[in-house]
Amino acid sequence: MATYVGTPVKRVEDPKFITGKGSYLDDIKLPGMTYAAILHSPHAHARIKSIDTSKAQAMPGVVAVFTGKDMSDVNALPCAWQAGGVQNNVATPRPLEIDEVHYVGDAVAVVIAEDKYTAEDALGLIEVEYEPMPAVVDPEEATKEGAPQLHEQAPNNICMYWTAGNKDATEAAIAQAEVRVQQKLVNQRLIPTAMETRGAIGSYNPATGEYTLWLTSQAPHVMKLLLAAFVLNVPENKIRVIAPDVGGGFGSKIFCYSDMAIVAWASKQVGRPVKYVEDRRENYIWTTHGRDHVTYAEIAGTRDGKITALKVRTYANLGAYLSTAAPGIPTTLYGRMVTGVYKIPNAFVEVYGVYTNTAMVDAYRGAGRPEATYLIERMVDLFAREISMDPADVRRINFVPPNEFPYRNAVGMLPYDSGEYEKALNKALEVSGYSDFRREQEEARKQGRYLGVGLSSYVEVCGLAPSAWIGLNGEGWGAALWESANVKVHLTGKVVVTTGTLPHGQGHDTTFAQIVADELGVPLEDVIVQHGDTQGTPFGYGTYGSRSLAVGGVAIYKAVEKIKQKAKKIAAHMLEAAEEDIVFQDGKFMVRGAPESGKTIQEIALAAHLGYSLPEGVEPYLDETTYFDPPNCTFPFGTHVCMVEVVPDTGEVKILDYVAVDDVGNVINPMIVDGQLHGGIVQGMAQALWEHGVYDEHGQLVTGTLMDYAIPKASMVPDFKLERTVTTTPVNPLGVKGAGEAGTIAATPAVVNAVMDALAPFGISHIDMPLTPERIWRAIRSQKNRS
Repeated sequence: MATYVGTPVKRVEDPKFITGKGSYLDDIKLPGMTYAAILHSPHAHARIKSIDTSKAQAMPGVVAVFTGKDMSDVNALPCAWQAGGVQNNVATPRPLEIDEVHYVGDAVAVVIAEDKYTAEDALGLIEVEYEPMPAVVDPEEATKEGAPQLHEQAPNNICMYWTAGNKDATEAAIAQAEVRVQQKLVNQRLIPTAMETRGAIGSYNPATGEYTLWLTSQAPHVMKLLLAAFVLNVPENKIRVIAPDVGGGFGSKIFCYSDMAIVAWASKQVGRPVKYVEDRRENYIWTTHGRDHVTYAEIAGTRDGKITALKVRTYANLGAYLSTAAPGIPTTLYGRMVTGVYKIPNAFVEVYGVYTNTAMVDAYRGAGRPEATYLIERMVDLFAREISMDPADVRRINFVPPNEFPYRNAVGMLPYDSGEYEKALNKALEVSGYSDFRREQEEARKQGRYLGVGLSSYVEVCGLAPSAWIGLNGEGWGAALWESANVKVHLTGKVVVTTGTLPHGQGHDTTFAQIVADELGVPLEDVIVQHGDTQGTPFGYGTYGSRSLAVGGVAIYKAVEKIKQKAKKIAAHMLEAAEEDIVFQDGKFMVRGAPESGKTIQEIALAAHLGYSLPEGVEPYLDETTYFDPPNCTFPFGTHVCMVEVVPDTGEVKILDYVAVDDVGNVINPMIVDGQLHGGIVQGMAQALWEHGVYDEHGQLVTGTLMDYAIPKASMVPDFKLERTVTTTPVNPLGVKGAGEAGTIAATPAVVNAVMDALAPFGISHIDMPLTPERIWRAIRSQKNRS
């Protein structure tokens, strides 16, 4: 029997995508479809004095024009993650704003027309009279007295104040420490830039009162719940949500957006389906952004390399309103992970969540974990530099040792499940030739060449799910995050799996089929994986936080186990043997010691379907559903090593080599995991060197197109050397941890640490990202002028 798990099986979904036969939202055409175009505010902060839509409504081809006043029966969008029980000063956007706009991109009107070009043209005929108001875009400046105020319920623009750890003990440890290092760190704003922009189609059926929505969503079941119960005020069983093929998301397609409510509501008004697909400019100004922290950090310890304390104060820019999960990112997923892989006995974190006149900020690939890893990995390098110790040695001294797992850190995260951090570090140093590179670096400096090597040892929390953590213990998400699966074995032995998670590029169809094929002993091509339709799949919470395999995949595994238990009963009946004497081996249920007696799952499925000869009390058909709620999250880890050369005369950074050693637990498909790591590493490098979402002081997004926002090209990154260690998790029976975000989390500090290492001879210890040639050149020039 073929073994699929652990094998680099080619993705079964790829042929349709590479031949252009995928079905994305914009491919969907419905009878009578109309097209929506949304008018966005050109001001970052302004009162709406009047809106005149008469000229637009009179334009040929225009079906209807609506403003916020027309949609007054529709609620504002919900914020579902209230950040650890802290009372937030919550302000969320209305589908169309009525009285005031708070960022460039705020929606104020929508045109419904016979085609998208007419709809877009009609936007220019809508006359809006604005009264501009002062704007603020910097999260730290926004909290100061006299700063422009966005929402009256949030004085000083602070929507939340959150802390973790022991403040008094941390300050005492810092005061007593031999070594103290302070640094301001800016984790700049990023724009997700998925290949496919967002969109929504709404279709209302007046005969049944039901809505069907097609969404570019990572969480269709959650969108169904939020739109029904919190926004549109309709029964949940009157909404069906379908997520077709989704062309990338990186977190930005998790959330509830205004256009989802607009197309549903407008479809009912005009009596026809309504489609909206944003263009790239809209995607940049309106879809959520990521990161955007200003942090003041202090690390303390001994001269022999032991870290004793970490203190962090972060201003987290959450934009003009709170997005669906926004408060949870800089708190639970960032604040509780700032100690990283290190056994730091004293730590304290305080986070100010801040409103500014910018686009909403929410989860972006890694969601809080990249920000936490960047902080601790930069501070560890600065600490090592202060005590003149090799950064690898400082890491080794402070790692959480393997015998202390499960390990609870000093800022209240769930216990880390398992880890062998030094093993991953040692392998990364060996594969990268770290010692040899250090010698080469020393020789190169004598010749006027500046080489640098940077390390990043990371741990992340993945497999987000446990009800007891998310709900009962006050982490603040509006519900638990268990996951679901249904498995059916049809009469002919073909298998259909439906899952509450869904892909936007990760390869679910292949990975999940590998698990099922191995467990049931059927050919891979006999397994079909279905997802994305709330009518045809059990409720699930979607895909993000590297949870698909560790939660959704385990739900599938457990549903298959139920199938096998039932099949065992039927096999015993068919073989006239006791159930306890039946074993499953090589794809057959057989009497122990009598392999010639075996019955395949296909034969058992036929008997189960026919149903005329079944054990007493056993129902026909092999059809089982599981809802899996794990006891803990999972904690993948690893060490990445980046080698660079910096050209002082130009500030150019040349990436010479990159080695990643990751431990994601057991691996179902190595090729898919490698692909996830490749993409993640590039995104992490991009933050370190190129990408930056920039607003000017008036709140205008000056990086609002692909001409201005620096997405890397393939030619700008090297080949990667990928290696793994395997430390299984006790949290789930598959021993899997999650791989989708690891590269992004680890890469950014590895690259920055490498560049800072190269610049050490100039006396430069830190430059804020992105490390563009201009910034590096100016820093070198500044140091030379001082000397």
